[in-house]
Amino acid sequence: MKKVGIIGATGYVGIEIVRILQNHPDIQISSVVSHSFVGKKISDVYPNLRNVFDMECEELDIDKISEKAEIFITALPHGISKEVIPKLVEKGKRIIDHSGDFRYKSVEVYEKWYNTTHGMPHLLDISVYGLPELHREEIKSAQIVGNPGCYPTCSILGLTPLLKNRLVDTKNIIIDAASGVTGAGRNTNLPYQFCECTENFKAYKVSTHRHTSEIEQEISLLTGEDVLVSFTPHLIPMKRGMLCTMYANLTCEKEASELIALYREYYKDEYFVRILDEGELPETKNVSGSNYIDIGLVVDKRLNRVIVLSALDNLGKGAAGQAIQDLNIMFGLPENRGLTTPGLYL
Repeated sequence: MKKVGIIGATGYVGIEIVRILQNHPDIQISSVVSHSFVGKKISDVYPNLRNVFDMECEELDIDKISEKAEIFITALPHGISKEVIPKLVEKGKRIIDHSGDFRYKSVEVYEKWYNTTHGMPHLLDISVYGLPELHREEIKSAQIVGNPGCYPTCSILGLTPLLKNRLVDTKNIIIDAASGVTGAGRNTNLPYQFCECTENFKAYKVSTHRHTSEIEQEISLLTGEDVLVSFTPHLIPMKRGMLCTMYANLTCEKEASELIALYREYYKDEYFVRILDEGELPETKNVSGSNYIDIGLVVDKRLNRVIVLSALDNLGKGAAGQAIQDLNIMFGLPENRGLTTPGLYL
């Protein structure tokens, strides 16, 4: 059995990793680290795990936990990882990190959008952006994998076939995206309280959301040119799920059926990418609780514009599920091992 430690195990992403990995046939969770619940069983914090996974939460002692695992998954706030990851690297450990610290190739871009100093620029050379569909070969041998954000995963995978085939104008791409409340993490800030969220739909951080730069980095690499996008995130009054709607002007006339065929060919070997038939559009209930992303599209012939829609679970393919997909790759296991659970639907 391969051994994995989870640091930050009692946040929403961390506990989703625990929920999936405790049933993985080839991986054993060797330690769960939590700053807030040291000494408590993780099943006391999340009773749904009672009699399923009852491991006690440990304090963060690098010397102690590093002896227990080959790879560590860190689910810590942005900037906090700098206190942990360099020490794990010194111990020769491999890491999958959920902060934004290793998602960027440019320190300057990270510092501009996160409004903070990068604490580990010397480690960027040994890190890889953890989107398997684009960087699978680099992930296999990477020491540090920066797990992508949920909005970028949903957006980048939705646009990639069009961009790689140069079928859309890169100067005016628009992305409208909506996420469930768990995307904000497990916190008690007023905007995420039940009465503030329920029966409400709102945009936030319009034109300033930090995931804009992450999306731009990856699609610029795809096209070989600097691409800017207009990105607007929204908060949906539901726990989990994400839907992105992307608008791009076609560079030539195409039927929807032609583009769907192109998408199917591009993603033909990608287990977790599901391309929908013409006339079908993604819905969050079909992917919630899973590691799948559903993609559909429509062509607006009046404007010669393609509208691409993609749906995923922000805690699944947008975070924990994708981390385990990366973990499988790093361990040389089948990529879908432990991740074939379908969406919850209800």
